Amino acid sequence: MQLKPVPFRLFRDTPVDALTPNVLTLRIDPAHGTSFDFNVKTPGPVMQIGPVQSSFDYGDFFAQSANVGYETLLYDCMLGDETLFQRADSIEATWCAVDGVLHPKTGGAVAVHGYAAGSEGPAEADALLARDGRAWRPLKRDAVEKK
Repeated sequence: MQLKPVPFRLFRDTPVDALTPNVLTLRIDPAHGTSFDFNVKTPGPVMQIGPVQSSFDYGDFFAQSANVGYETLLYDCMLGDETLFQRADSIEATWCAVDGVLHPKTGGAVAVHGYAAGSEGPAEADALLARDGRAWRPLKRDAVEKK
């Protein structure tokens, strides 16, 4: 997630338009964790901003365990732990949102844009963000290829 640029200069003589964006990255697979790239004032008397990164990797703190299929879900079900389960009203609300896309009440069907597996997605997704002067971050190919 790329955070919006700051609308003002917090520090004197800081070129806001030249700062690298602040980005929160959620790593889902294969290396679970998060990273946050953001800007800070560098130490010293001169007003200078520099990019830094903070990260958290599950593998650094927790042992890896291989869960097969629905192993965790079934185990929680047997214990009566409903944490990973959705309530009926939540499921119905979700279907209401999806149903409006699948079966619109007005106009034609909503276009679905296909794309090749492993690609960065359809060109229409790029155009969607470009309307507001934004862009997707490129995929990190090394993470994709390790799958």
